[in-house]
Order: sequence, then C-alpha cells, then structure tokens
Amino acid sequence: MHAMDVLGDPVRRRILELLADGELSSGAVVEHIRDEFGISQPGVSQHLRVLRENGLATVRAEGTRRLYAVDAEGLREVDVWVGRFRRFWEQRLDALGTEIARGRRARRITPPDPEDD
Repeated sequence: MHAMDVLGDPVRRRILELLADGELSSGAVVEHIRDEFGISQPGVSQHLRVLRENGLATVRAEGTRRLYAVDAEGLREVDVWVGRFRRFWEQRLDALGTEIARGRRARRITPPDPEDD
C-alpha cells in the first residue's frame, strides 16, 4: 500500500499525530482513539498493524507493553511527494515575511501620533 493510501484514513493520521509527540503504549493509543472515534481495541490494533506493515510506525516490546513510535523513514515518501508542492506555500510565506518586515520598519520610522493617546 502506498503511504498516501495509508494516510488517507483519518484514524491512522490521528494515530501518527499522537505518536509524533513521542512513543506511546498501545493501551494509550487505544484510549485516545476510542475516546475520539469510538473504535474498539481490536479496531485500533488493526490500524496500528497497517501503520507498522507500511513502514510508518515501529513497535518495540517493553515487558508486557508494546510501545509505538513514528518511523521517520516511512514518512520520507510522503515528504518527497509533498515537496513537489512546497514552493506554492513557501512563496506566500516569504511574501508574508516581507510584509511583516515592512510594517515593523514603518512603525520604527513613523513617530507615534500624540492624538492617538
């Protein structure tokens, strides 16, 4: 399955968002997803398996717990795809930065109007 197909599911995207903040136990992931989406433990486990099998998440055992984390290598494919479009928003952000700088410069140059007080 292509990474973008895997990420097409909102539950899997949310799981990755949770894991982006740091490693989580499967129980913690299940709790979050159950509260937000109403999905059972077996359903969440299925989503975790899809993420693992497609290289977007890793799992490691710690005693009886299973700890999940984002697999950055699996996201590289997504980054390459999104990279083709990055120029569209970077140009706009550059333009915004220029306008902010102009505004700051204008405030420094223009003395405050005493009637504004």
